[in-house]
Amino acid sequence: MLTILFDGIAYGMLLFVLAVGLAVTLGLMNFINLAHGAFAMAGGYITVYAMQKLGLPFLLCLPLAFVLTALIGALLERTLYRPMYGKPHLDQVLFSIGLAFMAVAGLDYFVGSSQQNLQLPEWLRGRTEIGDGALLLGMGHYRLFIIAVCAVLAVVLQLVLTRTRFGSRLRAAVDDPTVAAGLGINVNQVFLATFAVGSGLAGLGGALGAEVLGMDPTFPLKYMIYFLIVVAVGGTSSITGPLAAALLLGIADVGGKYFIPKMGAFTVYLLMILILMWRPQGLFTRKGGK
Repeated sequence: MLTILFDGIAYGMLLFVLAVGLAVTLGLMNFINLAHGAFAMAGGYITVYAMQKLGLPFLLCLPLAFVLTALIGALLERTLYRPMYGKPHLDQVLFSIGLAFMAVAGLDYFVGSSQQNLQLPEWLRGRTEIGDGALLLGMGHYRLFIIAVCAVLAVVLQLVLTRTRFGSRLRAAVDDPTVAAGLGINVNQVFLATFAVGSGLAGLGGALGAEVLGMDPTFPLKYMIYFLIVVAVGGTSSITGPLAAALLLGIADVGGKYFIPKMGAFTVYLLMILILMWRPQGLFTRKGGK
């Protein structure tokens, strides 16, 4: 039981990092970016390429995946995404899901459809067991590493959004961009930085999840529904909502597949339905914004 709980928490933390960028762009920027998984896939492929072709160590590949994916996100925000901010949500959905399909097709054409293998360092491959019997806790070192990294990211993101000048400017730019611009806030730069960081976090999640989730050109489509569930269930008011939703869904998914394998991921969808029936706006909502 403890091992299943531990694996569920690790999976949930990974889902949180993968989906938190979408929570930021959807909740704070009011933009529906269904191509979010493509940025995660980019981070995963950057990590695999850097380790296999360039021989870079795994710990160096993680910030590299974040930075390069953030730069890609910044470039696309300036050229493709910014004109779509004022468009209806249906236009945003069609535009972004089209980008996702283009990324899938392009990667499949240039790289191939085979699964990418990530060779972890020796110190991350081990496993530590504590206890015995039903109370046996088996902790994979890599999953423990994922939990630690994602917990630090959650704390840092929450502090940035709630305790810094940038977080205040972002909330002001979202709630009323006209007034924010009149007060001297460069709304375009705020949105550019926010989108770049959200893309970078997706890339970091893809780098961390390449070994756990697998990495192939269908990754954005395969896990798109999970990103959307995390955002819908958690709400978009803060980092706390997506974190709580990701942990709940991760534990439900791992536990459901272990105890009721024939139902597969049905437990995740059932949990989503029950929570949204109880809280249609998600677990956490922000008052005062548009």
